[in-house]
Amino acid sequence: MSHRPFPARRSVLRGTLAASAALTVPAALGAAPAFALSGRPKAGWGVQAGDVTSDSGLVWVRSDRPARMIVETSATESFRNPHRWHGPLLGPGTDFTGTTRLRGLPSGQQIHYRVLLADPDDPRRTGEPVTGTFRTVPTGRRGVRFLWSGDLAGQGWGINPDLGGYRIYDAMAKLDPDFFVCSGDNIYADGPITATQALPDGSLYRNVTTEEKSKVAETLAEFRGNFRYNLLDENLKRFNAQVPSIIQWDDHEVRNNWYPGEVIAATDTRYTEKSVDTLAVRARRAFSEYFPVSTLRPGAKEGRVQRVMRHGPLLDVFVLDMRTYRNANSPDNQTVDPQGILGREQLDWLKQELSRSRAVWKVIAADMPLGLVVPDATEGKANIEAVAQGDPGAPLGRELQIAELLRYIKHRRITGTVWLTADVHHTSAQHYQPSRAAFTDFEPFWEFVSGPLNAGAFPANDLDNTFGPERVFVKAPTVANVSPAEGYQFFGEVDIDGHSGELTVRLRESDGTVLFTQTLQPGRVGQ
Repeated sequence: MSHRPFPARRSVLRGTLAASAALTVPAALGAAPAFALSGRPKAGWGVQAGDVTSDSGLVWVRSDRPARMIVETSATESFRNPHRWHGPLLGPGTDFTGTTRLRGLPSGQQIHYRVLLADPDDPRRTGEPVTGTFRTVPTGRRGVRFLWSGDLAGQGWGINPDLGGYRIYDAMAKLDPDFFVCSGDNIYADGPITATQALPDGSLYRNVTTEEKSKVAETLAEFRGNFRYNLLDENLKRFNAQVPSIIQWDDHEVRNNWYPGEVIAATDTRYTEKSVDTLAVRARRAFSEYFPVSTLRPGAKEGRVQRVMRHGPLLDVFVLDMRTYRNANSPDNQTVDPQGILGREQLDWLKQELSRSRAVWKVIAADMPLGLVVPDATEGKANIEAVAQGDPGAPLGRELQIAELLRYIKHRRITGTVWLTADVHHTSAQHYQPSRAAFTDFEPFWEFVSGPLNAGAFPANDLDNTFGPERVFVKAPTVANVSPAEGYQFFGEVDIDGHSGELTVRLRESDGTVLFTQTLQPGRVGQ
């Protein structure tokens, strides 16, 4: 294996979630914490780390009552001579969640951490510590392994105790990645979860249920409840404690296929709040509360999802936001489209950051695919949700912005770009080649698709030939909305060799089985 070995991490996680092991009554966790609770503060939703750099990382926790967040770090799991970090006071303003940035950490090292929750009136009274671990980014040339996927608890397929919950996270944890990129749809705020759903063979798919997941999310409390729902799953909590994440969002954090300025039709009686912008503000706040995202922390200057996460000399990850700045969904056949799917400001930012990057590989984490036609039939309209609109000719609509970006990458001689995405609920590999394309002013590149993590699986989308994609591999069902009980759940792996710089992509099934492998050579054009 090209990945340089590190000390085993799973041993440090023994007892990590002991405080949450007894959480077997989801309804109790779905409710807001009560201030009159007896005993000590508890962190029943586990811990998370995110946006890790060479000398820092963010650690997240949620308390069941007001508490002071304290983080201790150590080079060993014994926590001998720990370093202590005093975090925020957790209260109702953030739904009792909080994030602490750990600074001045040694690069390229395993960091063991534990979170204590202290009674704000008596700091000596602390709850049981909850432990986790992550690796800081090396400054030298060292192999990198990370995973990506998206789409969790969609189409009403939630945490199923009969299946062991979200077991895909255990398969991902066994690969011991440096980090995980969640490509969006971390929740399905527009997808209620009922106790059972019928399966094709006549059996029932059983769901854990909560009050907040019984309807579409409209209030801030309901959006928060959607994020808490997934943290009822023990597999996910174990994974969060072992693997740091880079989180982006897409549509289902708010509503299916949403765009700024959208107004929900009166015929959609599920919603009393018709302004999608209002829903998006509430969703974004809950998103920022439930994930350790550096640019969305209170007081952060950027206040945005898009960012660059650098991982030594071999890798930069460019995290896009293809939701916040897009124009309205439409037939997408306009000949002039300055706003597109990224917005002008984000496109200029991406160009600048790609030009500045000196990493061997520049992974563009896009929450939507480029050459796959993703329709938007919301409320009966024949619109386009992603970039491609099915016209195989010259770029139109949002394709114009992507054409501008691809042309820029070519003319600035930016090498090593690879696109990763999810969204379409199947897994595939597309190679884009100008000799096959209507628009030819770009260098060949690869786009890899994975997901869902735990949601309905769908047939493969049609390809649009504007940028000349060839589908080299695909695995997808032939019918729509196949349940997780029937398979078709996927994640992807990227492994960069520290010596040769080769980048290998593996598309995997939910049990870790490798379906497809593609190895790319550094600095080579046209592969």
